[in-house]
Amino acid sequence: MQSPLDAVVIPSASAHKTSVIWLHGLGADGHDFEPIVPELKLPADHGIQFIFPHAPYRAITINGGLTMRAWYDVKDPNLTKCEDVEGITDSSRILTEFIDAERGRGIAANKILLAGFSQGGAIALHTALRFPYRLAGVLALSTYLPMASQLREEVHPANSGIPIFMAHGKADPVIPLFQGLRSFEQLKKMNYMIEWHVYPMLHAVCPQELAEISSWLQHQLTQ
Repeated sequence: MQSPLDAVVIPSASAHKTSVIWLHGLGADGHDFEPIVPELKLPADHGIQFIFPHAPYRAITINGGLTMRAWYDVKDPNLTKCEDVEGITDSSRILTEFIDAERGRGIAANKILLAGFSQGGAIALHTALRFPYRLAGVLALSTYLPMASQLREEVHPANSGIPIFMAHGKADPVIPLFQGLRSFEQLKKMNYMIEWHVYPMLHAVCPQELAEISSWLQHQLTQ
């Protein structure tokens, strides 16, 4: 099922009460995490609709300028160096349009949860912490905090207490563990309500992680 905003949508099994907007990683598309929904084993009566947006096509510098679906350009293996501020800002705007579309359907902001893997998680974090209405939470998987130096000036108080679930693979070769941990520590120092989980995996998800994500999602979306 395609939405007008270019996404894969999995409708809720019962009356639509809450929404999860989940962003994929570099080079993937909205179908990438579609198979995860049944694995989460969420109760049908929670009324959760999943939206998996497709990123725009962009030329990726680190991949020799190859064009692929991406939320922003990657110019250096050190992801915090030479950041694509324009791309990050543009994708944050795209994600905000998806949030606003759900609100337009009658779903309150505090019943909308942002999720993302790798680049998608970076955009979910970036957007949620600046969003002017309280959201349900942020699920940030195998990722880091982009534009970290600007956060204190740009953060919105509406989401100062937003629950955050960060998870990372111990042997992640794409976004090294230390980058995720550094982002977690920055957010912790800023008093965000954040959980940090490390799993014995690469740049991926694993069964234990999915089980813990399921419990966390149910808790946040039934508040």
